[in-house]
Amino acid sequence: MDKNFKLELTNFPKELILLLEIMKLEEDDRFEALKNGYFEDVNWDMFLQLVKHHRIYPTIYLKLRKLTLDWIPTYVKKELSILYKNNTIKMLYLSGEMERISKLLADSKIESLFLKGPILATALYGDLSHRTCSDLDILLPISKLGEAEKLLLEEGYIKDDYIVSVLNDWKWRHHHITFYHPKKKIKLEIHWRLNPGPSKEPKFADLWKRKRLSSLTNRYPIYYLGNEDLFVFLVTHGARHGWSRLRWLIDIVELSKQDLNSTEIIRLLRKYQTPHLGGQVLILKSELFNVNLNEKMLELVGGTRSEKLAQEALFYIRQMINLHTYPLPQEVDEYHKKHLFSLMSNRQKFFYILSFLYPFAIDTETLPLPKSLHFLYFPLRPILLLWRKTRKGVIARRV
Repeated sequence: MDKNFKLELTNFPKELILLLEIMKLEEDDRFEALKNGYFEDVNWDMFLQLVKHHRIYPTIYLKLRKLTLDWIPTYVKKELSILYKNNTIKMLYLSGEMERISKLLADSKIESLFLKGPILATALYGDLSHRTCSDLDILLPISKLGEAEKLLLEEGYIKDDYIVSVLNDWKWRHHHITFYHPKKKIKLEIHWRLNPGPSKEPKFADLWKRKRLSSLTNRYPIYYLGNEDLFVFLVTHGARHGWSRLRWLIDIVELSKQDLNSTEIIRLLRKYQTPHLGGQVLILKSELFNVNLNEKMLELVGGTRSEKLAQEALFYIRQMINLHTYPLPQEVDEYHKKHLFSLMSNRQKFFYILSFLYPFAIDTETLPLPKSLHFLYFPLRPILLLWRKTRKGVIARRV
C-alpha cells in the first residue's frame, strides 16, 4: 500500500464519523476528547439507525457503558441497553437451536461446520452477548444436502424454494438453501459452498480436517472453521457484500488479535485467487479503525487494486445500503453488479462470462420443453435471449 494513500472519507456523515471514533476507543482513552465541539449537533436518531444497520449495538453499548458521557442523550443509552439485552436473549435462544441441529446432523452421520452466528461471538469476542446474528449458517458436503433437508422438514422447518434451476445449475450458481421454522421464528441456511460460483474455494473435506471445536457448549460438540479458513471466509463474504455492515469488519479486527498463521492465510488467499480481497480488508480496518497491520500481511496490500476496492466499499458504508432489501435502487443495483465483477480474479471473470452461455431458468419460461429435451437450451439460448430482448423492445414502444 502506498504510504501516502488515504481513503476518501470527506462525504461521511457526522453520525458515522462519531460511530467510528467510539469504536476506536480503548479503556485508557480520554472519551471526553471526542466531543471537542464537533459532535454537538449530532442527529442522535440517525446515530441509532446507523448502530442498528451495522449490527454493532453490543460493541457500542459496551464501549459507552464504562464511561460517563453527559453529552450523549439518556434515551440513546437506554435504547442501546435494550438492544443489548434483547440480543443476549436471542443469542442464547439461537445457541440452543444450534446445538440441537448439530446433534441432529451428527446422529445421522452428517458432518457439519457452523459458519457464523453464536459460534463467532464466543470464538472472536469471548462472550455470546458481544455479537449479533439473525440466523444460523451451516456448511455441509453437497452429497448430504438431501438427507439434511429431509431431517429439517421432519423437524418443522419449511424450505424456501426461491431457487429455480435448469440442468442442475443451482450447484454452482448458488451456494445455500434457506429454511424457516414458523414456530421458533428461526432462519437456517444450509450451505454447500462458502460463496456462490464462479469462486474457487476449498473442498469440504479439507475444511473438515482443519476444523475447530467450539467452546460454546460442553454438552455436545459443535465444529467451525479453523482460524485461517475462517479469516479467508470472512474476507470473501464481507467483500461480496461490499462491507456494507461494519460488524463484518469488526469480526476481522477481532480475529486478527488471535494467533493466526499469516503465511498460511496468504497461501490460501493466493490459492483461491483472492489476495486483492485480503488487501482490501486490511486497508479498511487500518484506515477506519486505526489498526496496525501485521508486517507479514503487508504484501497483500501492494499495488493499487486493493486500494481501489477499499475506496469502492465506502459507497456501501456511507449510505447504509442493505443489499438484502429488494428491489435495490437502480443506482445501487448497477454499482453492485460492477463492484462484484471487479472483485473477481481474471479466471473468475472468464468463467462468469462463460456462464451466460449456460441455460437459465428463464429460458424454460420463454420456451417450455420436456425435461428430456432440456439439453436443447444450449444451442437455443442465444435465440431465446434475442427473442426476449426483441419482445421487451416491442412492449416498451407500445407503452
